[in-house]
Amino acid sequence: MATEIRVPTLGESITEATVGKWFKKSGDAVKADEPLVELETDKVTVEVPAPASGVLDDIKVSEGQTVSVGALLGAIRNGAAASEAKSDRPAPAPAAAKPTAQAEKPAKSSEMPPSPAARKKLAEAGIDAADVVGSGKRGQVLKEDVGAAKAPEPDASPAPPAASSSPPTRGLAPMPVPVQHLRVPAPPNDAAREERVRMTKLRQTIAQRLKDAQNTAAILTTFNDVDMSAVIKLRNDYKELFEKRHGVKLGFMGFFVKACLQALKDVPAVNAEIDGDEIVYKNYYHIGVAVGTERGLVVPVVREADRMSLAEIEAQVTDYGKRARDGKLGIEDMLGGTFTITNGGVYGSLLSTPILNAPQSGILGMHRIEERPVVRNGQVVARPMMYLALSYDHRIVDGKDAVAFLVRVKECLEDPQRFLLEL
Repeated sequence: MATEIRVPTLGESITEATVGKWFKKSGDAVKADEPLVELETDKVTVEVPAPASGVLDDIKVSEGQTVSVGALLGAIRNGAAASEAKSDRPAPAPAAAKPTAQAEKPAKSSEMPPSPAARKKLAEAGIDAADVVGSGKRGQVLKEDVGAAKAPEPDASPAPPAASSSPPTRGLAPMPVPVQHLRVPAPPNDAAREERVRMTKLRQTIAQRLKDAQNTAAILTTFNDVDMSAVIKLRNDYKELFEKRHGVKLGFMGFFVKACLQALKDVPAVNAEIDGDEIVYKNYYHIGVAVGTERGLVVPVVREADRMSLAEIEAQVTDYGKRARDGKLGIEDMLGGTFTITNGGVYGSLLSTPILNAPQSGILGMHRIEERPVVRNGQVVARPMMYLALSYDHRIVDGKDAVAFLVRVKECLEDPQRFLLEL
């Protein structure tokens, strides 16, 4: 009796996925709920667990193939223990000893055929390709490898220079070596040194959506800077008490989410989107927080952020960051965002122009904090400054609204008491 392994329901609007990696191979023993295969969608990467214990008897779809929801991936033979699976296979025959003469030949590191130029030189020199160690990708024999193999070893005792019949000259430059006597190294085989890696479904979708955003929206970016002294002081004064009370560290993202909420309420166009010939103003605030992972950029959404405390926002952002790095985010975690915040400062970015997360009309870019000279009360002083960038869709957000939004964010961050008073 066998249990089928099928593609599970992957989420709303997702109808297909790409088989990324099989964690088991045919004939391996598996346990129930053990990860069997990784599926890549245009939003997330999910692992399909084993529906039952037994032996992976059949793999129907290989890595890199595209499958639809409900498609058959393979089957598990039930009631077969791992030991039984192993015993069904004949024991491998002991490897025969290799002749010692063969061991003296250079080992061929791959079955890659020699490059065309190398094959020509091998034929001209009468050398067997098996006697040449290749330096190309996967051990491919290149043209220069053949040259090195047939080059004669230098004589240990070079002959004395021939006596010249003419007397030595003084004050004259040495004669240049004729060009035909110079050994010009062969150009490297660039194709052999390249590596091609298939784009993941997530990376393909990111590329397509970013290009669609550029083609559709009239994207502009406006900039401002913010003095982070007040936020840094508040964080340093209360971070230990905050963590002790709420069980989560006090970071910067919570302050920025709170500041953006105040600005979005003042400038509702930044929280809206265009749908055909209509503008949809959203009277709710789902803030997307961009997170960079090895698989690409994902944007989980802090839903109803205006109803959450600073501690709740920090806890949600921390949880999303951990799950994003572990590949544990679900489809529902990334749907419905109305505005996005991205923090390039964690990678050292000083200034950038973030691209819209369509169909949203605005995205705020944070950057690194660094001390810069500023004028305060007629004095030049050093302050921890950060550049802010707001990219927006000029079809719906006017320039004055974009500037007003950034000024509002700046005011809230430079005077965090406004959060408490909602000013």
